[in-house]
Amino acid sequence: MTALLGPAEIRGLAAELDVRPTKKLGQNFVHDPNTVRRIVDLSGVGDGDHVLEVGPGLGSLTLGLLDSGAQVTAVEIDPVLGERLPATVTERAPEAAARFTVHIQDALKLQRADLAQEPTHLVANLPYNVAVPVVLHLLAELPSLAHGLVMVQTEVADRMAAGPGSRIYGVPSVKLAWYGPARKVAPVPRAVFWPVPNVDSALVGFERAAEPVSDADRDEVFAVVDAAFAQRRKTLRAALSSWAGSGEKAEAILRAAGVDPRARGEQLGVRDFAKIAKSKSLPPFV
Repeated sequence: MTALLGPAEIRGLAAELDVRPTKKLGQNFVHDPNTVRRIVDLSGVGDGDHVLEVGPGLGSLTLGLLDSGAQVTAVEIDPVLGERLPATVTERAPEAAARFTVHIQDALKLQRADLAQEPTHLVANLPYNVAVPVVLHLLAELPSLAHGLVMVQTEVADRMAAGPGSRIYGVPSVKLAWYGPARKVAPVPRAVFWPVPNVDSALVGFERAAEPVSDADRDEVFAVVDAAFAQRRKTLRAALSSWAGSGEKAEAILRAAGVDPRARGEQLGVRDFAKIAKSKSLPPFV
């Protein structure tokens, strides 16, 4: 079993690198080996899996993922941290070094062509301010990603996993549902991080659906979603008027899609939004 990083090792590495965790990069490092093992266990990764890890930091979760037997490709935006990771892996898990690769870049700019092999799983401790954009970008860019388990701020986790009718249901909920079902898996206590964050965290799991939700254009569906929730107190007829061209056109498109124009965005599921987008692309609306 790989010797995972504990509080003393985390602080030692940070001191060696003269790293002072910043809020700007959302740097809160997990220093509890039991939490790392729990995350890896809940992710279900193992031999033969290829994990994409975003924001590996000092390598706590990286070592746990490698210990599962999986191949790990890490994406780290901080060059100081990224350049140290291979040495950390070699020192603490030399037998796994051949299964580890690190890319020093912004995950929001990662492209499929940047990776030598296509990952099957996303497992990451994501900075709170970019968690949703990162997940959505990677799901769009990497069709091979079939499974995910990410640690995010609890409020973000709730929104990602929310269903229609919920007060917190919104753009992140619908857009993630486009790719497949999401669920809030478990809370993560503040005490397992250094420095201790001033927010609670939770794990969100998601699976890519075997079949697409719809054959509607994804960008058009997402445009409908953005418009519907931009003014969520408004009826869909009013909220979608700019997107459709007018309130009258919005009402006609909604009725053609089988959606009540008086409904609000929070009442609709992702398939309803897809029907609306598809209706606009059909006569007489094109």
